[in-house]
Amino acid sequence: MIAAIAMAVLAGGLIGLSRQVNGRLSLSRGALGASFWNHLVGFLALLAAALALALASNPPNLAGLAETPLWAWAGGTLGVVFVAAGSWLVARIGAARTALLVIAGQMVSGALLDTLRLGWDGAPLRALGVAVILTGVVLASER
Repeated sequence: MIAAIAMAVLAGGLIGLSRQVNGRLSLSRGALGASFWNHLVGFLALLAAALALALASNPPNLAGLAETPLWAWAGGTLGVVFVAAGSWLVARIGAARTALLVIAGQMVSGALLDTLRLGWDGAPLRALGVAVILTGVVLASER
């Protein structure tokens, strides 16, 4: 469990760093340009990792790729919107405010999706957690 928590904290830090880099890039290339370069370089890094795995005799499992439902391919498109929006926002409202608002959006959508998937059992506790996060966003955004 500690490794998973550490990984989540590291991922959060990398998201913040990525937003800063893309925000700077969006000032000269625009939000879509920053998103384009982000995804092109990410694709090349992923391709290199996949080739390294294939050479290590542990290739990605591509079986059943054709049977993947169409909605499952939406993640890439949603990622492009997320990166472009983050690049645009960081340059205009700052990294901390962008992070707070994005986290608030993640908490609200995560709680809603969990409620749809898991049912109403535990929903009041999830709602309380979201309320605490949103209160923190409001308090941190006050000048």
